[in-house]
Amino acid sequence: MNVLVIDIGGNRVKILATGQDAPRQFVSGPTLTPRRMAAGVKKLARGWKYEVISMGYPGLVLRDRVVAEPHNLGRGWVHFDYRAAFGRPVKIVNDAAMQALGSYKGGKMLFLGLGTGLGSALLVDGIVEPMELGHLPYKKGTYENYVGLGGLEKRGKKKWRRHVADVVASLIAALEPDDVV
Repeated sequence: MNVLVIDIGGNRVKILATGQDAPRQFVSGPTLTPRRMAAGVKKLARGWKYEVISMGYPGLVLRDRVVAEPHNLGRGWVHFDYRAAFGRPVKIVNDAAMQALGSYKGGKMLFLGLGTGLGSALLVDGIVEPMELGHLPYKKGTYENYVGLGGLEKRGKKKWRRHVADVVASLIAALEPDDVV
C-alpha cells in the first residue's frame, strides 16, 4: 500500500509518498484553510501513486478527528471532510506525535518540536500521548510565546536559547523522561 504523508506546519506544508525520493512543499501561514491545503497537496502530488493519506496536524486531534482550530493557520479545520477532499482514506494525528514516532527508540521519550510554535508528545513504552505543552503558562505568556519562532524574532537568539534551556529543564523535571528529542 502506498501512503502519502502530509506534514502541516505554520510556515510550510510538506508531503512525501511511498517510493518518492524527495519531499515537496508549499508555503502555509495564517490564511491557509483546509480547502487550500488539500488543493495544494493534490497539485504537488500529481503523478504520485498512493491509496491512503497520513496527515500530521498542528493542533489537537482526538480519535482521528481535528477537535480544535490551529493557532497559526486559517480557520475551518474542525469540521472539514478530509476524506471527501482527497477522495481517499485519511488518518489524522497530531504533527508532533507523528514526528515523535519517527524519533522513538524506546523507554520514556519527550519530543519537543521547535518551529512556528512548540509541538510536544510523550512516548512511554511505544504508546504515544500527544501533548499541548506549548500552551502552558510561562512568564508573561506561554511556553510557545517564548520558544516558538515568534519568541526568537521578538527576543533574539541569545535570550531565546536561555528560554529554550529553561523550558526544557522544567519539562524534564516534571515528566522525568529517559530521552528528550
